[in-house]
Amino acid sequence: MFVDPSSILKQFGIAEGMHVGDIGAGSGHYTLALAQLLRTGKVYAIDVQRDLLERLKSEARGRGYGNVEIVWANAEKPRGTKLVDHSLDACIISNVLFQIEDKDAFIQEIKRIIKPGGKILVVDWTDSFDGMGPKSTDVVTQGKAIELFTRYGFRKMGDVSAGAHHYGIILTS
Repeated sequence: MFVDPSSILKQFGIAEGMHVGDIGAGSGHYTLALAQLLRTGKVYAIDVQRDLLERLKSEARGRGYGNVEIVWANAEKPRGTKLVDHSLDACIISNVLFQIEDKDAFIQEIKRIIKPGGKILVVDWTDSFDGMGPKSTDVVTQGKAIELFTRYGFRKMGDVSAGAHHYGIILTS
């Protein structure tokens, strides 16, 4: 039913040595897949839920991934990710947009931390599916997501196949 993060990341074009932020890392499916791909790069797992980050930190260590940095932060606040300006080559935002209250502040923070020409992968729900996924009032459609990001100077580069219930888009700064 759902696409594996590794297959989505292959479509996104992750390269060795990149610094990538998993914004809203949650349980870390993308963080762990990124850590495996980026042996010489760095993955920043960013989330507001400290308990999830602690579990993710433990799992990354258990798998021998020394390239994961856990960042307890609120990406909806100015400088909330605690990262240096223009420090990331790419960002992953998966199943997060529908949960964000201040989407403008969130995208402004992404704009601050992504390098010029950096890439963003947005994966989110296409709809509400009878209790699976967000409430229908919280769904951020693909068109709305593109509109939000283009408002801040991002442009759409392409799409990724993200399964039957999700869309995937690649944007650049």
